[in-house]
Order: sequence, then structure tokens, then C-alpha cells
Amino acid sequence: MTGPARHRHILFMRTKLPLLHSLVAATVLSLAFPTFAGGFAKQKLNPHFWAEGAHYADFDHDGAMDVVIGPYWYAGPEFNRRQEYYPATEKFELRAKDGGKIVIPGFAGELSGRNAYSSNFLTYTHDFNGDNWADILVFGFPGKVTTWYENPRNQAKGHWKAHVVWNETNNESPQLGDITGDGRPELIAHARGKLGYVELNWEDPTQLGEFRAVSPPNPKRFMRFTHGIGYGDVDGDGLKDLVERDGWWRQPKNWDKQSLWKFHPVPFAPKGARGGAQMLVHDFNGDGLNDVATSHDGHGYGLSCYLQFREGDAVRFRDHRILGSKPEDHPQGVSFSQLHALDLADINQDGHMDIVTGKRFWAHGPSGDAEPNAPAVLYWFETRLKDGKLDFVAHQIDDDSGIGTQVTAGDLNGDDMPDIVVGNKKGAFVFINQLKK
Repeated sequence: MTGPARHRHILFMRTKLPLLHSLVAATVLSLAFPTFAGGFAKQKLNPHFWAEGAHYADFDHDGAMDVVIGPYWYAGPEFNRRQEYYPATEKFELRAKDGGKIVIPGFAGELSGRNAYSSNFLTYTHDFNGDNWADILVFGFPGKVTTWYENPRNQAKGHWKAHVVWNETNNESPQLGDITGDGRPELIAHARGKLGYVELNWEDPTQLGEFRAVSPPNPKRFMRFTHGIGYGDVDGDGLKDLVERDGWWRQPKNWDKQSLWKFHPVPFAPKGARGGAQMLVHDFNGDGLNDVATSHDGHGYGLSCYLQFREGDAVRFRDHRILGSKPEDHPQGVSFSQLHALDLADINQDGHMDIVTGKRFWAHGPSGDAEPNAPAVLYWFETRLKDGKLDFVAHQIDDDSGIGTQVTAGDLNGDDMPDIVVGNKKGAFVFINQLKK
């Protein structure tokens, strides 16, 4: 976009005037050649708001990773060709200066100047039916259904067949992960006011799974909009436990799938904070004990790595604060709000896993939450260990994308360096890691 057209686009973004018809009707996927920011090549695939999450897989078996954001998957390695795998029917209207209406595809987000929510909160990929082709799993709006879409294996055009596998997925950061250790993933979430996971029916994965509750009912605590959930082996017994804002639940050996797990209270957020997003269970300081990294409040401030230590046989945690609510709380002067998604990846390939996060853009619109209109930043926090001392060094990747309720890191181009995929109210983004170069 150049000349007057570019000027009009910038004018709208600054003043919220109606969009150009060329932008509204855009089906060009790569809006520009990749730009470089923070050691990553940034590519904006789509300006429309379809989803708050994104993932990747080789959907067409051509040897190149593709990405999926909302109702579209984008063919790698250029990501400039897209295919619609479920109906992209959502749209909204803006009134033009001449009194006419402009119809824009997607949910109301940045392009609308107002708030809305998508029906696609998080996306994962997995081969659910065992045919060696990657399928797509979509966690819908909290409290709604979870659906996987069956890959047609290059044999048919059009929409993929949909299979609803659970009908009440609660928590704002549900995840697909193997908590049972059987090599197959479960849906890690809340349901019916209880914490637990959904075990899929692997004999017929097109049918509803079965919810395995690990906690007693607590509808106020484990409701649809609860913040903060994760899984991993907290106590080192080889079994993966569940973590949430108020503590962790120990998985018993040879679990009968009926009795409750033992709860160990730990405040994985400061007093008054509502909890964050995905909680990362990992040994960050190399002492052999798994720690828990989490944001404090998905709509506020704060990021910590809670370092595990032992008092006898008791598991304890110490708050290693990474970010606070003010720039002076961080040695590099970094501060941003709404850390509503986290991922774990060795971004610089130094052997230490790093934290990827950022600012969720307009979680509750242009006037909700803390600093809703501050730059939508994307960061990675480098894990550094020296002489037994742990530090997290902040590296800004971008300031005009941010995150959604999910941010996904993974190798998209086969160079063994983790790249990043984002879907949110600003659109769809890919960031290709250039740190080696």
C-alpha cells in the first residue's frame, strides 16, 4: 500500500475513521514483505480478527509447516496462500462518510474500534484419527464446545468435517496435553465446576470424551472465565500434576479415575490478582526441581517464576519476580499489561528454555483493563544461569501485534530455531526467528 491509499489507511488507524474498501475486501494474505523486528522477520498474514490463538502443522504433506489461525490455514513456507477449513461467515459493518456501509469480515476488533469476542479462543493440532494427517482442534468461547476438524488428506476441497469432543470447556487457557502419560493428549480444563481433564475416546475420537474430575465441586473457583491452568511433574514422582492459581493437585499413582487428587495450596499470584494464563512447569534454574512460571493477572500486570525448594519432603515455592506493575520493577525498565498467554521455547538455542509472552490486545476492548491502548508488545524472556544465579533478560520482538489468549512457538521453517505464531484482534501474524543470522 503506497501513496494516498497508505495515507488514508494510517489516518483511519489514528482517528478510527472508516476503512478503505481495498483493506476491507482484502484477500491478499501477505500484506507486505516481511519486516524485521527484534531478531524476527514479521509477516502479517491477515488484518481481520478471527481468533485469539494459532498453531502449526504440515497439513498438506508437502514437507513445509503451515499455520492455522481462525477458519484458515496458511500454506508454508511463504504463508501467502490460505484455505478455509470451517465457515468464515462472521462479519460486521462500519458506516462510511457518505452514509453507506462497509462490510468487514471477521469479528469486531481493531478494525472496528470496538470490542467483540471470537468463537475461537485457542487452537491446537494433532492427528486425532490416526491416519497420519494433522487435524485441527479449536477451543471455542469459554464454556462452549471443543471441536476437532478432520483433515481431508488433500482429497477434497471445502470445509473439513467437524467433530465435537466436549461440550463445556471452562477456563480461559485450556490446553491440549498428555497428562496421563499414555502418549495421547487430553483436554486440560474445568467442567461442571470442577478441575480436571477430558479423556478423549480413542476407539472413536469423533465421539464425546469423558471428563475426569480431580477436585471437588467449586463453581465460583472453577468457572468458565477462571484464569490460570497448567500441568507438569511438580514433585518429581514421574506423574504429571495440575497447577492453578491457588496451588497444585498431585496425581496419585495408579489413579482409579474417580478419587480426588490431593491439593497443595500455593499462591501462584499475588493477593488480589485474578490469575494469569498458561502456567509453565519447568526446571528453570537447573536444580532438578520443576518450577512454575506464570503471569499474575491476564488483565493486569506481573510475571513470576516460582522457584521450587524443599523443606524436608515438603514442596515449597519462592517468588522470583520477573515483571511488576511499573517499569522500575524490572532492571531493564520493562512493563506491560495483560499477559494473557505464555509459551515455553529455547528461542536462542542455548540449551535453556525461555518464556514467550506479551500484551493481549484489547482483551476487553479499547477502554477495558489496564492500559488497553498501550503498544501491543511481543517479548521473549531469555533464561540466563550464571554461577547459580537465575536471570530473565527481556527481548522485545514487536510492538504492534501482541498476543491473544494463546501464543505458540515452534519451528516453522526447519532451521531448528523456534518461530512464533499469533492470532488476535489485530489479525494474524508469523514471526520467523532470525537470531542465528
